[in-house]
Amino acid sequence: MAAAKVGGIHANNTYPAEFIYQNLMVQANVIDAAFQNGVQKLLFLGSSCIYPKLAAQPMTEAALLTGPLEPTNEPYAIAKIAGIKLCESYNRQYGASHGVDYRSVMPTNLYGPGDNYHPQNSHVIPALIRRFHEAKINQAAKVTIWGSGTPKREFLYVDDMAAASVFVMNLPKAVYDQHTMPMQSQINVGFGSDITIAQLAHEVRQAVGYAGEIDFDPTQPDGAPRKWMDSRPPGEGLAEGLQAYPVATTPV
Repeated sequence: MAAAKVGGIHANNTYPAEFIYQNLMVQANVIDAAFQNGVQKLLFLGSSCIYPKLAAQPMTEAALLTGPLEPTNEPYAIAKIAGIKLCESYNRQYGASHGVDYRSVMPTNLYGPGDNYHPQNSHVIPALIRRFHEAKINQAAKVTIWGSGTPKREFLYVDDMAAASVFVMNLPKAVYDQHTMPMQSQINVGFGSDITIAQLAHEVRQAVGYAGEIDFDPTQPDGAPRKWMDSRPPGEGLAEGLQAYPVATTPV
């Protein structure tokens, strides 16, 4: 279940009511409809923003609900946390009686083909690609980017996330249960390292072939200072499985 209303920092900050309401409704309707129609297995995709703004880095699954969230995307994060708890609650109540096995994975920032390139509401990589491409076509002298450029972000190619999702879905229930807890059942999926927004901007500028300057606007929000996911396997059995089924192989 990857359906969601999503967007970058501008969209989250501009449409908080839509982000919390629409995501809560999508999750509640789909997860309950799955149960009502006898679906025993479901994979719910969350987001790294579920963890506190100042969580220790890298962020472990245990950091969930241990501190305040980043204000700009708190409504979206609250909805995603609710989705995790919906899955856990159906497992606890209907796992033994109905064979319900609803799992949750928390991807880091994703990018790849088919992304949203909206000029205001897209995530950072497609937003930068579009901005630098348009600046190159229009021969603009500089490109202005929101924030200071100092926050660090981790990025994962979408096909690697798909591989990780298939892997988690196919884990035997006993293995999944061994490495999670009934009320802390989400699994992080990340690339393993992160870069600053400034570094990312320079990489995208070079890839696009734009020769102008980059101007950072520190009057605009930065978001969380860092969102590096701890996606290391929590135990030897899972570690062996991950080695046999590698993911997170495509760098930015």
